[in-house]
Amino acid sequence: MSGFHHALVVDDLASSRDWLAQALALAFPGISIAHAATLAQARAACDPPPPLALIDLGLPDGSGVALIEHLHPRGTLCIVATVFDDDAHLFPALHAGAQGYVLKDQTPQSLAAMLTGIAGGQPPLSPSIARRLLRHFQPLPEAAAVAEPEATLTPRETEVLRLIAKGMSVAETAELLTLSRHTVAGYLKDIYRKLAVGTRAEATMEALRRGLVTP
Repeated sequence: MSGFHHALVVDDLASSRDWLAQALALAFPGISIAHAATLAQARAACDPPPPLALIDLGLPDGSGVALIEHLHPRGTLCIVATVFDDDAHLFPALHAGAQGYVLKDQTPQSLAAMLTGIAGGQPPLSPSIARRLLRHFQPLPEAAAVAEPEATLTPRETEVLRLIAKGMSVAETAELLTLSRHTVAGYLKDIYRKLAVGTRAEATMEALRRGLVTP
C-alpha cells in the first residue's frame, strides 16, 4: 500500500475537518477528500466505500463507532481522530475495527507523519494512546494507589469545558453562551486550577477521564 487516492473526513467542526484534510494532503499528495459533518452525511458519501476514513467519535447524530462498524467490513481503513482518550471510547472503537487512533492535540505535520506510516504497516496511534494500550495489558500492582478525589466543576464550567472539548475557541464559546471573552477566560482559569492542568487540551482530557464531560 503506497498511498491513497481518496479519503473521507467525518467531523462536525469545520476547523477539525480542515485540520484532518491538511494532514491527508501532506501524507498523500493529490488525494481526493470528501467531507461529512454527521453520520447521515457520512453514510451517504460511502457508496462506494472509501479506502480511508478519518472519523471523529462525537457526532451530532450518534457515535463514530457506528460508522466504523459500517465501513470496516467493507474494506475501509478507519482511523479515529478525536479528543477522547479514555478507555470507554478507545476500546469500543478498536473493537469495531478502527485501525488507528489519534488525538486532536498535534500539528497537521505530526498527523501526516503518522498517516504516512500506514504504508509500512504502522497503525497511527498518538503516543498517549499507545501508552494507554500498554498499561491496559500490564498486570495491576498488588496494592493499587488510592484514587484522588475528583474535582467538581460548576454547571457553567462544565458547559464551557464541553464546548472547548469540541474544539471551539474562547471567542466562539463566549458567543454561543452569550458571555464575554473575559468571562469565559476566567472560567477556563478556574477549570485549570481545579483540574491541576496547564492547557485547554490537558483540561479536556482530564475532564473526560474523570467523567466530568460526556460526548
